[in-house]
This record gives sequence, structure tokens and C-alpha cells, in this order.
Amino acid sequence: MYIIISNSKDKPIYEQIKDEIKNQIIDGTLKAHDPLPSMRSLAKDLRVSVITTKRAYNDLENEGFIVSLAGKGTYVAGKSSEFAREERLKAIEENLDLAVKSAKDLNLSLEELIESLKIIYNGD
Repeated sequence: MYIIISNSKDKPIYEQIKDEIKNQIIDGTLKAHDPLPSMRSLAKDLRVSVITTKRAYNDLENEGFIVSLAGKGTYVAGKSSEFAREERLKAIEENLDLAVKSAKDLNLSLEELIESLKIIYNGD
């Protein structure tokens, strides 16, 4: 597992770790039941506090992306692809909501908005 973090970003390090792992689950780099490094090992590799990796893992577990099994380790959740899909659909809906509000502000008709969406979707 490869994680990039930056001290220059406005986002806290634990969120960067969480987002990196979540993105790898969503894009299929990490698959259901794949083992994750221990919190200590990940903290050592990233040169951050164990508390930082613990917070990232706790958030991922609360969101359903990973599971921790006492004495066995931490793994990508078995149904992670369903959670990942839902997460991405939610983001798409939020973006479409913004697009619809902008279109209404411009008095764009639904047909014009749909045509714009078709053009963007087809890459024309």
C-alpha cells in the first residue's frame, strides 16, 4: 500500500491517510479482505504518530470501509465495493445538485441541461 501525505496541505494528516486508503478501496487497488498494515507499522512507515493512524483507521471503520479483528489485524471490509459505490454516487449527486442550481440561476431549460450533460458524458 502506497500512501502520500503532505505537511503543506490544509487537510489534517489523519484525513489524508483516510482519503488515500479510501481512494485505493474505491479504485480497486485494495480489494475486499485485503490485509492492511498495523497502525504501528503504518505510523512508522509514514513517520507519524500512532494516534494519527488510529484516528484514520477508526474513521474508515466507522464508515464501513475496513474491519478490525482483535488479534488478527485490520482488513478491507467484505462489502467495501458496495460502500465505495454508494460513496461515489453520493458525490455525483452532490455535484449534479450544484449543476442544477447553477443551470436554474441561468434560466437554462432541463432539455438544455440534459444536452450539456450528454455532450460532457460522451466527451464531445
